[in-house]
Amino acid sequence: MSEPTDTQTSPYDLAQSAAERLAELTGAERHDVALVLGSGWLPAADMLGETLAEIETTDLPGFSAAAVAGHSGKIRSVQAGEHRALVFLSRTHYYEGRGVDAVVHGVRTAARAGCRTIVLTNGCGGLKETWTPGTPVLISDHINLTGRSPVVGATFVDLTDLYSSRLRALCREVEPSLDEGVYVQFPGPHYETPAEIGMVRAIGGHLVGMSTTLEAIAAREAGMEVLGISLVTNLAAGIGGEPLNHEEVLAAGRAAAERMGGLLSRVVPRL
Repeated sequence: MSEPTDTQTSPYDLAQSAAERLAELTGAERHDVALVLGSGWLPAADMLGETLAEIETTDLPGFSAAAVAGHSGKIRSVQAGEHRALVFLSRTHYYEGRGVDAVVHGVRTAARAGCRTIVLTNGCGGLKETWTPGTPVLISDHINLTGRSPVVGATFVDLTDLYSSRLRALCREVEPSLDEGVYVQFPGPHYETPAEIGMVRAIGGHLVGMSTTLEAIAAREAGMEVLGISLVTNLAAGIGGEPLNHEEVLAAGRAAAERMGGLLSRVVPRL
């Protein structure tokens, strides 16, 4: 387990310490691209490339063990084409109650490790009935309903084109059928009500989940280019008529693992 950290330690300094320890454990002085794999995406990790090192998240300062089913508390260093990729097989969710800094610690560590691009993935609910479970959707923008920000102090971060239009276009070159939509993050861990989904539709949302937006903001603050990809694992509350459960999310992810892995394995080397 990681040693307890001083509560006064800057989250940026903590990320620097984690990056330095990461370099020691993986033997890689720097990494080029980072990926955060969401619920249901874990099987796709094996298709990214050759795993050169794998460590426990708790081997690094500031990280906690995975707390959600479908997530593995490990970090891989993978050779993906000419890129050295840093693959987080778990994330800390806001609803775990560990604070925003814990949620974005992996992103900040990746930035300090040299990554200039990050791929944020998630399993989510979809508002379009044509998005059947297992459909990948590019995130074009987001609405953050957590009421929180990872940015510390009076630092004003421009979120225009947060989810890179260049990277989305690159993805459509690889898979032209990819659709895109606006992702809306709720705090969780409960699922949304049908009335809340009606609100999401009214404010322009197409995807709903409990992750990603805080990480994307932290990535932009760190100067990283962001690609967001959602895996629709279920129709949102009140649309499909079926109760929502986490087992459904994982099952849809497993069923789509080959497609997701194939997509990522073709996209990541081109980032």
